[in-house]
Amino acid sequence: MHPETAADECAAPGALLNSVDKNRFQSTVRRLHTLFNVYVSTCPVPIPAPGLIVTPDIRTQCERYLPIAEVTAIFNHLYTAALAYPPILSSTPFHNSMSWADTFAALPPRFQLSANPARLLELLLGDSDLLTRFLFASFLPNRFYGCIDRYPEQRIFVGEWLKNRGERQLNYLDAACGTGEDTYGLALLLSEAGFSPEDIRISGWTLEPLEVWSATNRRFPHDCGREMLLKGATAGLFQKGYCQSITFSCQDLLTVPSPEQYGGPKCFNLILCNGLLGGPIIHKREQVELVTGNLVRLLAPGGILLAADNFHGGWKRKCPQTELRASFEAYGLKCFEAGEGIGGLKPD
Repeated sequence: MHPETAADECAAPGALLNSVDKNRFQSTVRRLHTLFNVYVSTCPVPIPAPGLIVTPDIRTQCERYLPIAEVTAIFNHLYTAALAYPPILSSTPFHNSMSWADTFAALPPRFQLSANPARLLELLLGDSDLLTRFLFASFLPNRFYGCIDRYPEQRIFVGEWLKNRGERQLNYLDAACGTGEDTYGLALLLSEAGFSPEDIRISGWTLEPLEVWSATNRRFPHDCGREMLLKGATAGLFQKGYCQSITFSCQDLLTVPSPEQYGGPKCFNLILCNGLLGGPIIHKREQVELVTGNLVRLLAPGGILLAADNFHGGWKRKCPQTELRASFEAYGLKCFEAGEGIGGLKPD
């Protein structure tokens, strides 16, 4: 379901967020204040500020007196306390950061409220709306996402494929849907091809519960501009009733979900797996092969699996497309070029 809401823009998915007792953080706030005071009284280089370019000297001095490991542990404690599920901490700006200065520079401008991480923590603990925005910004960073038409050549390929489909009742899966832009993009393509809402069923899967909430509700508490763009682009779909044909849920592609688990069809005619295989999240050979095998098992005979990405050259060297193609072929798919990525056809 995709309920429209007149609630405040900061309204949060109550089932996913906990009320945080700021008293539990008093000692950690004091500890951070102490570290920061030592840092600013000792450091000979500029402290973090909006627009500051983090040089090696700034990074070294910051790390010497205000270790990122301590700051990260405290904010990870906040994430764990604020979320009603085990958070995927690798998504946050603290993960693998080289210093607090680097983390500060990576924060969206609205959260660059103070060079002192203790002060930022205090502000978050004292303002539930600000904390909600911070959580969404931490786990739905803009670097993970794009627009509805991220892969235009793949979109053209799918459009041509749809023209040759005699069958009208079709099931589709966006197997790494994120916040749903590609999922809605597929629905728009189907609408343009003349498929009615009753003809189709589209499922979007992701690991992150906040992504599921944002995709389902088309809402981004941390980014009103992005929210307006998505709602504007999909308004026609909702007017035509396509909202009843699109569902989002949390699923782990490293396991083999059953139809009972995801409440969907046993097989899919088209599976998109964009921006996942061969990149920062799934790149080890055994993981790529496991996910590929799981998706192939969900693919209907005569169905196709498509995988595209916009990863930089470093990831493409680490997991070249030849390895992904070999994985597809190992599970019996007939491979072909499909826009920005590759595709695999499951024989009838």
